[in-house]
Amino acid sequence: MFPSPAQCLKTAAPLLPQIGFPKDLRRLSAHGGASRLQARRHFGVSSCLTAKAPPRKPRDKVEIPGLEMVTYAERMHYIPGLAKPTFPRWERDYKDPRFYTSPPRPQMALHKEKPCYVYHQRTSPLEGVRQAAWLTKTKLITGFPSQLLSLVEKPENQIPDQDERVQNAIKHARFWDTTELRPNKEKYCNTLLLNLLHLCATLQPTHPALGRRMLAENYILGATWKRGEDLFQIRGPNGLLHSSMDPVPEVFGEKEVSETADNVLETFHPVSPTIDLQKVDVYKENVNCTGFKGSYPYPHAHTLYFLESADPRCNLRPEQFRAKMIMFTFGNALARAHKLYGTQPRQVLDRPITVQAVGTNGRIFQFLVFQLNTTDLSGDDGIKNLMWLDEDVEMYDFAKVRPYIKKKQVKVPAGLAGYKPETFKKFLALYLHGAV
Repeated sequence: MFPSPAQCLKTAAPLLPQIGFPKDLRRLSAHGGASRLQARRHFGVSSCLTAKAPPRKPRDKVEIPGLEMVTYAERMHYIPGLAKPTFPRWERDYKDPRFYTSPPRPQMALHKEKPCYVYHQRTSPLEGVRQAAWLTKTKLITGFPSQLLSLVEKPENQIPDQDERVQNAIKHARFWDTTELRPNKEKYCNTLLLNLLHLCATLQPTHPALGRRMLAENYILGATWKRGEDLFQIRGPNGLLHSSMDPVPEVFGEKEVSETADNVLETFHPVSPTIDLQKVDVYKENVNCTGFKGSYPYPHAHTLYFLESADPRCNLRPEQFRAKMIMFTFGNALARAHKLYGTQPRQVLDRPITVQAVGTNGRIFQFLVFQLNTTDLSGDDGIKNLMWLDEDVEMYDFAKVRPYIKKKQVKVPAGLAGYKPETFKKFLALYLHGAV
C-alpha cells in the first residue's frame, strides 16, 4: 500500500542533480553523523516523524455579557461540548508549610521603598579591596604593623623548637593526614589552620591571658550602616572566630587617628560602589547582631580566620577574598560598637575597636588588622577607619608527594621545600596581641 523508502528516494533522485546516488546517499542517511539533519530535511518519508509540531496557542476566553456559560460542573465529569468550569481557589483553614505561598513583595510586612545593599559570604565585588575600603570609609596601609611584629622577637614569646614544629604541622596537613595519595585542598587548609592554632595555644602556661579566649564557628553576623544616601548591611555566616573576654588593644593612638581626617578616599568612578552587592527591598532596617547573646562571656572579637576553600561552590579570586576579609572584620567591629555606643553615628569612638583577620589557601596567607575609629560613615570627610593589609605572604614554596622531574632532572624534591619562618611569626604576633 505504501511505497518503500527506497522507491521514494529513487523518485526524488532526478530532482537533486548535485547529489550522487547512492554514494552520497550514505552521507545523508540517518547514520551519516554531521549530515543527519540534511537527511531529515530532504529525504523524510513521513513528515510526522521529522517535523516539529507548532506550539498550540491558548484559547482566549470570551465572556458575553448577559449569557451564562454552560459547564459540566454539576455532572462532575468531562462532557464534550460543555465548557470547562472555573472553581474558586480553595483556602485551608489551617497552616500547612508544605503548601505555603508567599504574598506579593509589595504586600510583605518588611517591604521598603528604599532598597538595601547586602554583602554576604558569596559576594564578589568587582573592585575588591578598593571597593571594600570605600564602603567602610577606611584608610589602607600596606604591610604588617611593626609594633605587633616586635612581640615575637622576644625569646619568651616564642615556641620551643618553633620552626621544626611548624614544619611538622605543615607535613601533617599535606602528607600524613590522609589515606589517599594526597589530601584535597579543602581538607589540608583546615588541618593546617587548626595545627597552627594548636601550636600557638601551647604558650598558654606562660601567657595566662590566652586562656580567656574561645573559638566559635557558624555564627550569624548582622550589621547596618549608611554610606551617603544608600543603606548597607553585612550579614550571614563567615569564618572561624577567635573571641576574647577582653577587648583587643588599639594599634594607633589619638594622634594617628586624628591625622586620618586629611586622608582622601580612593574612588573608582564611573563604577558604582554598590556593584555586585545584592539589592533587596524586603529587609529589617536595624539589623545589628554580633551572633551571640548578651550573656556570652567572650563578647569581643579578636581574630577571624578565613579559608579560601571553605565553600567549594563559591571560589573567590584573591582580590575578592581579601575584600571579604575586610568587610566581615569591619562588620564584627561595627556590631560591637553598636552594642557599646548605640546605633547613632559617632564621629569619634571613645575607645577604638580593633579586630584582626587571617586568610589562607593552605600555602599563601593574608594578614589584616582593622581599627574602627568612627561609626559616622555617611560622608567622605572627617575621621577615617584604619586597616593594615599584608597580602600574599607565602609560608612555603612546595609540598610535593612525589618529586617534580623535568628532562631527567629533579626540579623540586619530594617533601616540604622553601619553608619561610617569617610567615608564622606574623601569625603568632596576631595570636599574642592583647595577651602580652
